[in-house]
Amino acid sequence: MYFHRIYFFVLQFFRHASLAALPFSSRADQKSRGSFIKKAACCGDSVLTSKQQIDRLLRPGSSYFNLNPFEVLQIDPEATDDELKKRFRALSILVHPDKNQDDPDRSQKAFEAVDKAYKLLLDPEQKKRALDVIEAGKEYVEHNVKEKKKQLKKDGKCQDVEEDDPEMFKQAVYKQTMKLFAELEIKRKEREAKDMHERKRAREEEIEAAEKAKRDREWQKNFEESRDGRVDSWRTFQAKGKKSKEKKNRSFLKPPKVKMEQRE
Repeated sequence: MYFHRIYFFVLQFFRHASLAALPFSSRADQKSRGSFIKKAACCGDSVLTSKQQIDRLLRPGSSYFNLNPFEVLQIDPEATDDELKKRFRALSILVHPDKNQDDPDRSQKAFEAVDKAYKLLLDPEQKKRALDVIEAGKEYVEHNVKEKKKQLKKDGKCQDVEEDDPEMFKQAVYKQTMKLFAELEIKRKEREAKDMHERKRAREEEIEAAEKAKRDREWQKNFEESRDGRVDSWRTFQAKGKKSKEKKNRSFLKPPKVKMEQRE
């Protein structure tokens, strides 16, 4: 439930705030805000200052925005390895705590976000997953545009849609991609929570089984000791009974005393 509330916040942010929370004027017109995606992909230190980059990386909802490593590094998904390396160096220097000693805690968190994104993209498998999510977001928007146009044609209306504008199309892809990353993260955390619960349950069952086995061993040990005690007691009792019987038998077989006659 907690994860779904966060996801709802992310969706509401996209729906109502769009890109307004990013480090540009929140009152810019729709087209200007849409062009941020293009600027973000190629902007350098001259565009965003250290403080602006830190603010961007730690903005509300950053735990979900930063799931897209390309968004964190502000680099095109088709960038080469050399371009990726250069971008990481430039951005990591910009937000490094040594360069932002007046804000060490926030700059450290921003640096960790940049470092995590870079390391993720160095892993071919992780990079492919990120690219697949971005491609899925693009395909979703393309399908949605086709459906819109189909419905407009059916209604006999003009088939122009806002996504016909390349910048608006990029913005739509950007938002849909963020939603997909958020959904995947929610599912990952749910699986993680479920696995943790299963491991905890299995551990509890293991402990209970071990304790039961220990109790059984102790019971068996006590039973055997008490059994041995009972056997010994019985043997002792039998031995005493036998001795008593033999003594009794000996007394029964004792010859009578001979009385000597007295002569006058």
